[in-house]
Amino acid sequence: MAGPSSMKGIESRDRERCDILEDPGLFINRELSWIEFNRRVLEEAADPGHPLLERVKFLSIFANNLDEFFMIRVSGLHRQVEQGALEAPPDGMSPSRQLGAIHRALLLLIGEQMALWRGSILPALEASGISILQYGELEKEDREYLERFFKEEVFPVLTPLAFDRSHPFPFISNLSISLAVQVEDPEGGGERFARVKVPTHLFPRLVRIPGRDAEGPLHEEIRLVFLEDVICANLGHLFPGLKVVAAYPFRVTRDADMEIEEDEASDLLTAVEEGVEMRRTGSPVRIEVVPGIPGKICALLGRKLGVPQHMFYTQEAPLGMADLMQVCSLDRPDLKDTPFIPSVPPPLEREEEIFRSIRKKDIMLFHPYESFSPVVAFLRQAARDPQVLAIKITLYRVGAQSPVVKALLEARERGKAVAALIELKARFDEENNIGWARALERAGVHVVYGVAGLKVHAKVCMVVRREKDGIVRYVHLGTGNYNASSSRIYTDIGVFSADPVLGEDVSHLFNSLTGYTRIPSYRSLLVAPQSIRNGILARIEREIARHREHGDGRIIFKMNALVDRECIMALYRASRAGVVVTLQVRGICCLRPGIPGTSDQITVTSVVGRFLEHARIYYFRNGGQEEVFLGSADLMPRNLDRRVEVLFPVRDPDLHRAIVDIILPVHLRDNQKTRQLLADGTYIRVKRPVGEAACNAQEWLIAHRGCWQYGKEAR
Repeated sequence: MAGPSSMKGIESRDRERCDILEDPGLFINRELSWIEFNRRVLEEAADPGHPLLERVKFLSIFANNLDEFFMIRVSGLHRQVEQGALEAPPDGMSPSRQLGAIHRALLLLIGEQMALWRGSILPALEASGISILQYGELEKEDREYLERFFKEEVFPVLTPLAFDRSHPFPFISNLSISLAVQVEDPEGGGERFARVKVPTHLFPRLVRIPGRDAEGPLHEEIRLVFLEDVICANLGHLFPGLKVVAAYPFRVTRDADMEIEEDEASDLLTAVEEGVEMRRTGSPVRIEVVPGIPGKICALLGRKLGVPQHMFYTQEAPLGMADLMQVCSLDRPDLKDTPFIPSVPPPLEREEEIFRSIRKKDIMLFHPYESFSPVVAFLRQAARDPQVLAIKITLYRVGAQSPVVKALLEARERGKAVAALIELKARFDEENNIGWARALERAGVHVVYGVAGLKVHAKVCMVVRREKDGIVRYVHLGTGNYNASSSRIYTDIGVFSADPVLGEDVSHLFNSLTGYTRIPSYRSLLVAPQSIRNGILARIEREIARHREHGDGRIIFKMNALVDRECIMALYRASRAGVVVTLQVRGICCLRPGIPGTSDQITVTSVVGRFLEHARIYYFRNGGQEEVFLGSADLMPRNLDRRVEVLFPVRDPDLHRAIVDIILPVHLRDNQKTRQLLADGTYIRVKRPVGEAACNAQEWLIAHRGCWQYGKEAR
């Protein structure tokens, strides 16, 4: 897109620039950008460079992502169609247009998913001794084993539900696998239909058949059959006296986006519990069916569920491929990534010295390359140290078996003052968080359930300790959750510090979260919804002004998503001024790079690999007085306007150089797992230039884990 034509006055020239930046064509639709992200996940499943079970893992993640996309994003668009859109997105697409575009894009992508499963992964599994079999392929002995399994274990829990004039249409829960069973009455009752729910909540989705060699003993071959296939083959036991004509798997996805009117909820905990339960009964937004299902069954399902035909998606079995994660749990280390032991920085190796080490110098942890155990040790030592007076922490996604929560419980048992802000509205983790909230309350912890009207997404912990020279506040701030499990698969950065300015800011932050304190600004932190957007925008404008005067403007952002219109327009202004802007955005990116005269100074890449890139890093060159911020916030309206988020500066010179000279460059140098965003919204793999060494950033960081702590340069 060409820049503004020559105009006489600065005012009119600026006005034309503004008009150009208002063009909806400058923005990629958020939902279509997300679909492109999930396409990159599917590409990882297709990559033979991954061990086989890791490819299955990516296929499962792709399917799980798609389920959540329908439950949250597609359901929201349907509500907008029914109720009216509150505001058009920057790209200008109406909700109905978005739904049509989503449907077209996903039909192609689901076709690619099934072609990959049947044409590549299934044969590779079989060649590796893991066979996922059709019932008709089984020998008599195996069918007899599965029939016994069905009769003894599965049959007692099944409840066939007829639907006709005398039987109401059964309720079909969210994401459950069902069978639409077609039966005939030989005595002239005609054709009838029933629904049988496949009880995957009680049995593994894939049933393992004992393997036997010619002599009879068990051997290493792994043979699996889908549970619904076992049920289909034995439906005669459920419908004695009737002829089972056919059975067709189908699956319903429902609206799972809870809307809690906090002003009307006298008890937020109870309201969230009720919302979780209501998630089962949300309006249907997708029905998945298998090829060959009769049109009259689809018509019946659509009529009874209130779903039009365009919300049906046909794909070959198996439906619900997120359950393939079960295959990844098989004991086949030869088919998985080589494990590694995360490093621990030497200053944090001795738990009893942890406060002394932090007071000497800020310390950084880069997960999963460095262990999460020092974070647990920090809290455990705080619980046991008689000099510690109080612990305060924000908890968003905690995990089912949380060593962090156990340390907080121990601290309370030892008489420490403990305050935990638990975000009950953390999507799909509500039940975990409700359980931990009740456990902490019973132990006497001061529990706060978020902030009215906002989600608390900040990752902040503070330990207050009495020392010889007075009270010292030790803080840990990070980009990721206090979750030991996710720290092994998410890349996140956390920093320990005893900086008094940082400690004072964190104190004020907790007071604003637990009480009525209003903090208009902080000395070092940027906090949403008050100051992150304005802080980022001001620094972009500063870089523009600097570049106009000196020509050395430089911005590097690494994040999960870039959606916010104001931030995108500011980056366009920076590009138009000549500032070099490098963005690495793992997921959704609504900015179009490479548009002549508007974004030709902007490059956007995405890294999708073994670990989920999750760290947020914001770098401004600032004429050589470089600024680096880390934190919990992506540049999305929800993060900047509807969440409590924190970005914090990295001021320690060694940590600053580690990020600027090692961590950012190695990610930007990746030529194995990086895709580059084009102006049309599609992504292409980055090609390694002739003569340039191959670089997989995540593998490099595994091999060099810990080196960034001590100022060693990347090689």
